[in-house]
Amino acid sequence: MVWVQALGSVVVVTAMSLVGAVGLQLRADVLQRALVFLVPFAAGALLGDAFFHIIPELSDDGGLAFSASLWLVSGLIIFFALEKVLHWHHAHYPHEDVIHPVAMSNLVGDALHNLLDGSLIGASYLVSPTVGLATTIAVVLHEIPQELGDFGILVHSGVPPRRALRLNLLTGSTAILGAVFALASGDALSEEVLLPIAAGAFIYIASTDLLPELHKEPEPRKSLLQICALLAGVGVMVALLAVE
Repeated sequence: MVWVQALGSVVVVTAMSLVGAVGLQLRADVLQRALVFLVPFAAGALLGDAFFHIIPELSDDGGLAFSASLWLVSGLIIFFALEKVLHWHHAHYPHEDVIHPVAMSNLVGDALHNLLDGSLIGASYLVSPTVGLATTIAVVLHEIPQELGDFGILVHSGVPPRRALRLNLLTGSTAILGAVFALASGDALSEEVLLPIAAGAFIYIASTDLLPELHKEPEPRKSLLQICALLAGVGVMVALLAVE
C-alpha cells in the first residue's frame, strides 16, 4: 500500500513537468500575477511541511539527535551546492547564441532536483501516509513555479516549445527513480538520512529561492496579500495535522 501511495504521488509530481503547457495558453501578465501569490503560498507550504511534519518525526524527548541535525544541515548545503553549479554554468554561458550548455545545465539540475524530491516523498510515506501527503503537496506547490521557470529557460535558450515539454517530462520522471530508491532502502535510511535532508532542502528552497522573491513586490496591498498567501500555505500544513 505504501508503494502504491508513494508512486502515485510521484506520478503527480512528474506530471507537474507539463505545467509549462499552461504557460503557453496564458498571457505573460496573467501568468505573472498568478506567480505573485503562488510563490508565497508554496514557500509557506514548504516551511510548514518541514517544521510541522518532518522535523517532529525526527525529534524525541531530548530534541533532535546530532545525526538528524547533521543531515538537516546537509540538506541545506546540498541544494546550495546544486544552485552554485547551475549559477556557474549560467555565468560561463550567458549568451542566447550558446543554446545547448544553458539548456543542458538546466536539465541536469532539474533532473537531480526531481530525483531528490522523489526520494523525499518515498521516505515520507515510510513514516506515515499523512507525512507523505503533506510532503507531496509541498513538493507540487513549489514545482509549479519552478517548472514554469524551467520551461521558460529552455524556450529562451532556443529549444522548441513541444520539445521543451518533452525534456521537462523526461527530467521530471527521475522523481520516480528517487521514490523507488527510498522505498527499497527501507525505514532506517529514510528516517535517519532522507527525512532530515528533506527538511533542510525545504527550508533552503523556501528561505533562499522563494521568500526573497517577495521583496520585489513594493506595493503595500499586494505585499499584504502575499503575507496572507504565505500564512495560507503554512495553514494547509497545520490543517493536515488534524488527520494524523
